Order: sequence, then C-alpha cells, then structure tokens
Amino acid sequence: MNLYESGQMYLEAIYVLSLKSPCVRSIDVGEYLGYSKPSVSRAMTVLKNGGYVTSDRDGSLHLTQSGLEVAEKMYTRHTVLSNLLMRLGVEEKTATEDACRIEHVISDASFAAIRNHVETLGTSAASED
Repeated sequence: MNLYESGQMYLEAIYVLSLKSPCVRSIDVGEYLGYSKPSVSRAMTVLKNGGYVTSDRDGSLHLTQSGLEVAEKMYTRHTVLSNLLMRLGVEEKTATEDACRIEHVISDASFAAIRNHVETLGTSAASED
C-alpha cells in the first residue's frame, strides 16, 4: 500500500507522541495535528487496514513494524531538514513548516546526499574547534 502525505504525517505524529508517552490515542493525534475527530478516525481506519497501525482494547494506538519504518523515516527527514534550514539562517517556525512539506516529496537519493553533507559539515565543524 502506498501512503499519501497525510498517512505519513499521521504515522509520524503517532511516533513523536509515543516518544513522550506510552499511551497514544486518536484524540492525542488529532490535537497534535490540529485535525477533527472524524478525520483522525477515518485515517486510523485506513492505516489499520493497511497494516501500519493497531489499537488495544483501551484505544491505545501502536505502530506495526511497517508503520514504525515509515514514521522513523519521516521523523528523520523532518529533523535533518529542519536543522539544515535553521543552520542556513531560516527562522525555526518557517524551517519546520518547510521541512514538513519537503520530507514527503524528496527522493531517497536526494535526502541521502543532504544527510551525508550535513553529517560531513558536523564533522568539519567539530574538527575546527
């Protein structure tokens, strides 16, 4: 199943929220993303049917292995791109908003090159100290 940008955003939101709390519910995801209950409910149904998310009897959401892989990929992209843009002088709010859009459309090859460059810059900066 190919995930659209919105599905990737939901998975990333569940991942980020799960880093802060072991219990993530649909309402938490809706509040985090600013989406309505019906929108989140529909998205969770699609993600469950696609094998990306499961839920407990108490309503806690859990990422499956494939859901976790997508979520970690999006989170890593978001973090690297946000940090790069801020290092370039972009204001934090703008950098994170732009990174959120870019992370869903950038190719794996281009992102790998950016990540490698950022890591090289970090090593260079550390060796200059």
